[in-house]
Amino acid sequence: MGIRKILQRSFRNPVIKLSNRLSSHPVKRRVHGSLTRLYHSIINKPGGKGFVVNFSAEDKFIIFSDHHKGAKDGADDFKCSEHNFLSALDFYNKNGFTYVCLGDSEELWENTLLQVSRHNKKSFEAEKQFLERGAFIKIFGNHDLYWGNDPLAPVSLNLIYGQPVKISEGLILQTEINGSKLEIFLTHGHQGDSQSDGNWFSKWFVSTVWAPFQSYLRINPNTPANNNQLKTLHNRFMYEWSARYKNLVLITGHTHQPVFASLTHLEMLYRDLSAAKKANDSQLSKQLMKKIDLLTGQGDLIPDFPVYKPSYFNSGCCCYDDGDITGIEIADGNILLVKWKRVKGLAQREVLVQAALTDLLE
Repeated sequence: MGIRKILQRSFRNPVIKLSNRLSSHPVKRRVHGSLTRLYHSIINKPGGKGFVVNFSAEDKFIIFSDHHKGAKDGADDFKCSEHNFLSALDFYNKNGFTYVCLGDSEELWENTLLQVSRHNKKSFEAEKQFLERGAFIKIFGNHDLYWGNDPLAPVSLNLIYGQPVKISEGLILQTEINGSKLEIFLTHGHQGDSQSDGNWFSKWFVSTVWAPFQSYLRINPNTPANNNQLKTLHNRFMYEWSARYKNLVLITGHTHQPVFASLTHLEMLYRDLSAAKKANDSQLSKQLMKKIDLLTGQGDLIPDFPVYKPSYFNSGCCCYDDGDITGIEIADGNILLVKWKRVKGLAQREVLVQAALTDLLE
């Protein structure tokens, strides 16, 4: 066994724990304040930090975030997901979807823009197909903050895509359902996170220390197992912000943890288990307890969490270590959490859970 394999086995779990601890340090007051300011800025002065788009039942959107496209080296979390991502974009382009790129598409903390653009031409060409239809919306995150604050960013985007690309911090989709207005507020979600929101030390650490270390060990900390637990602290803060508003839904990325209608996969299992027990359905209870135990090893120890409003969603990421990607679709009056995975060499779309947009109205 080579020395790299030995180090991988020894350091994999500590590296993942360290990555999780260093990657996020949200402060509730800052998270709520940042989201409030951005939302009101877009509503009151559209075109500045973001814009408002009215949509109807015929319009379709696919939301992907957190690709972290790199240089195809050992620190590139995206390379094993590229096949699924390209297949997904081909499907959505052919079916007339608008593609919302919700931030951290390019890993510009670890790489230069030249490295990323040179090694991801296929992905940029696939995105260009949406741009040519006027169906491409690009929002910046913390790892590709360059797009939002560098005066040369418009020139760089023009060189990559062959035409101008508008960059914003957020987007508000508006529609009318049964006489009520529903707003869907989209932003990357790094706002208020002291480890990510303009922190120079985090950027220096990732580019100078973490990236070379990860490149050598070839460890991707984005494992599906880490994203099947109870909501992360930052996701909870973002949910709490969204729950204060009527007929408003918040969709973010950033945490790499899929959340649908304010619940993670594990929380959905706990919810269903509670309902099964109330209904005295022992067979279903056993099935659910088995699934929960596989994820947590704790059996049916139901945590004490309240009933959640279906006001918060998180798209997950496009850089899981098994090559799978997750995203959120809005189409045909529904909202869906989808996964793209490779089966016998072919990318396949799987609907994980879905709900009607009418269910999001109070």
